[in-house]
Amino acid sequence: MKKIPFLDLKHINGQYRDEILLAITRVLDSGWYIRGKECERFEQNFANYCGTDFCIGVGNGLDALSLIFRAYKELGVLHDRDEVLVPSNTYIASILSITQNNLNPVLIEPRLETYNLNPDLIEGLITPKTKAIMAVHLYGQPAEMMKIKGIATKHNLKVIEDAAQAHGAELEGHKVGSLSDAAGFSFYPGKNLGALGDGGAVTTNAAELAEVIRSISNYGSQKKYVNKYKGVNSRLDELQAAILNVKLQYLDRENSHRTELANFYLSELRSDKIALPKIVDGCKSAWHLFVVRSRTREIIQEALLKSGIQTLLHYPIAPHHQKAYKEWGQHSYPLSEQIHNEIFSLPISPVMQMRDAKFIVDCINNL
Repeated sequence: MKKIPFLDLKHINGQYRDEILLAITRVLDSGWYIRGKECERFEQNFANYCGTDFCIGVGNGLDALSLIFRAYKELGVLHDRDEVLVPSNTYIASILSITQNNLNPVLIEPRLETYNLNPDLIEGLITPKTKAIMAVHLYGQPAEMMKIKGIATKHNLKVIEDAAQAHGAELEGHKVGSLSDAAGFSFYPGKNLGALGDGGAVTTNAAELAEVIRSISNYGSQKKYVNKYKGVNSRLDELQAAILNVKLQYLDRENSHRTELANFYLSELRSDKIALPKIVDGCKSAWHLFVVRSRTREIIQEALLKSGIQTLLHYPIAPHHQKAYKEWGQHSYPLSEQIHNEIFSLPISPVMQMRDAKFIVDCINNL
């Protein structure tokens, strides 16, 4: 039986095996393994790629977001119990980064068609305690940043991008990571730009913010043994930076292949049993995931699995239904609940063949 895995990381990274091994050897031979030339090179390369002045490599995507909020608190921009608007259907890391800093998340419903934050709902949730908006580019499609930034400017709010799933995505010709006051990226192995372990980065044009983030992430130190902040240890190591420098060269090519697959799905999937995602005008999605909805999700997933097609759920439980946030258990976010109850993700990756996409389409259309 034909088998189509959801994601074949071994194949994805195997394409660059020789270059990755050379990069690893270079790090090994250098004798320098934390915050050295490889990290400096990647930070510059990724800043240039995103179109920002600064990039700070950190330990992972959650740390990237959390460090942004922590730095704003150190700078006196944010204070304990300030409110941050955040999508109600995001991955829990977005919300964890807020609560880790003793800030209050205020959940806001998405648009059903795009799964991204609905800007039309923002102003109705702003209070005197509201100080920031976190825009999540969920599944790789940029949020409606122009509307969000317009509202933020009107109310003097900071805007933070959660770009963990959107490496290389664009809005009106500008790459994500450059569309806000600061953005957090994840380089978890399954991301469009994935390391061979954990990694993350912050991008920003704000020099002071970048300096504070870099210090906090290094034990609160700008100068060795001199600690200005009660910092943490969250640094992108030389090995992962070297690997990311290799893979960054191929990110646009890989995203283009994802786009070809996504466009095929969008044009050829005709089953009335599923709802397809909608792309907003001016957006260029990174297509980290291709997410569809169905009221008969389990039946479709089971049928596809019998045909050798693996699908996944991103994500099965809404944040306000997680035990970690049991204080929100009585709250109702109907659109988020519908999304979490109906969505499932079809295979899409830079090494997936078009014939596999056709097989998946045929299977779904014939259900």
